[in-house]
Order: sequence, then structure tokens, then C-alpha cells
Amino acid sequence: MSNPPSERAVLLVTRDLFFRAKLEALVELCGYAAVRSGPARHAVLELGPGALEQVRELVAAGTRVVAFGSHVGAEELREARQAGAEAVPNSRVEAAVRAMLEAR
Repeated sequence: MSNPPSERAVLLVTRDLFFRAKLEALVELCGYAAVRSGPARHAVLELGPGALEQVRELVAAGTRVVAFGSHVGAEELREARQAGAEAVPNSRVEAAVRAMLEAR
């Protein structure tokens, strides 16, 4: 039996410690809890090896996903969009996460 996703949890999957710290602070400011594993209603993923498969799995499970990566990785951003995520360049990730969490 799996645990139901927490309504107030945001799964953060990031390699970059700078982005992780900024996003954790933003998530908490919006009244949510940042988690690194487990079910969550929302997710923020840094694109990279294996990320597209994780995007597909999360979207299939009904999780709202913001994926982010370098603006020069246009193909990877496009593939994440096609997989069902809102995919944005690094420069727009904070605005996209805030919009996702405020939309509830």
C-alpha cells in the first residue's frame, strides 16, 4: 500500500545546491514543506540524466511538475513539456514555482 500524496508537500529534485536552497526557502514561504522523497502533490525537478522519465512518472501519478534547466538545453525543455511538465529555463524557475503553488 502506498502513501497518499501530501497536499502541502513539494518534492524537490535538484543537483545544484544553490537552486535547492532558493527553492526550499520559496516553498516554505508559500506555506508548503519541501521534501526530497515520497509522494507529493507538486514537484520541482532539475533536468538532467533520468529526469524525463521521472517527469513522466510524476505526471502519470497526477503530480503537478515544474521542470527547469539551462536555456541552452531547449530540446530537453521541449521534451519535458511534451511529457506534461511546465518546463522553464533556470531564470524563470522561481516565478513558475510560485505561480504553481499560489494557483492551488
